[in-house]
Amino acid sequence: MGFAVCGGAMCQCSFGMAPSAFMVTPENKAVTAMPLATIMDNIPLKNIMPFGMCQSLANPTVASATAAALGVLTPMPCIPVTSAPWAPGSPTVLIANKPALNNSSKLICNWGGIIQITNPGTTNIQVP
Repeated sequence: MGFAVCGGAMCQCSFGMAPSAFMVTPENKAVTAMPLATIMDNIPLKNIMPFGMCQSLANPTVASATAAALGVLTPMPCIPVTSAPWAPGSPTVLIANKPALNNSSKLICNWGGIIQITNPGTTNIQVP
């Protein structure tokens, strides 16, 4: 059993160089001290903030900077690109008719990074 994720939670990308705060806007209408998240809170620069510098060669800016540096990996600023929702989410707890996001869910960046929750922001709301 995991914990519900709320706004202000911390997340990390496997290709990012810094953690990032997870933002949840209140349109889900489930609010504790901070709004609770659903699996659909996956929008870059609204919910998913940049993770410092990106090290993925699948990212075109990193690939071109690395090529310009004669093959030496050259990280570039992170701009997350996520097109699918978080998975798996909570199958039995719904917020605004969408599965609640729990701390074991993962999100895939189009550049190959795996984004995961490192601190859900709450430890008193458990969801399966």
